[in-house]
Amino acid sequence: MSRSLEGIRVVDLSHVLAAPTVTMYLADLGAGGPAHRPPIGDDAQGSAPLRGDHDKNHSGYFISLNRNKKGLVLNLKQPKAKDILGS
Repeated sequence: MSRSLEGIRVVDLSHVLAAPTVTMYLADLGAGGPAHRPPIGDDAQGSAPLRGDHDKNHSGYFISLNRNKKGLVLNLKQPKAKDILGS
């Protein structure tokens, strides 16, 4: 697959199917940057098909949507977290 977006930075603040799917495709095309997840985790982490079989970080749904992404956990209620995200 062509990596035509190599060097483009995308910060993924999304959750739920549509938006993570878009950023998954951007990452597949070479766009880089963090994918933010809340401190309590993403709802997709405990979703099928592996729900109950593995720990919450190994959901097939979560893994497929977050391929080629780097994870970042920030509590956006904290001012320092907002500074980190803005830099």
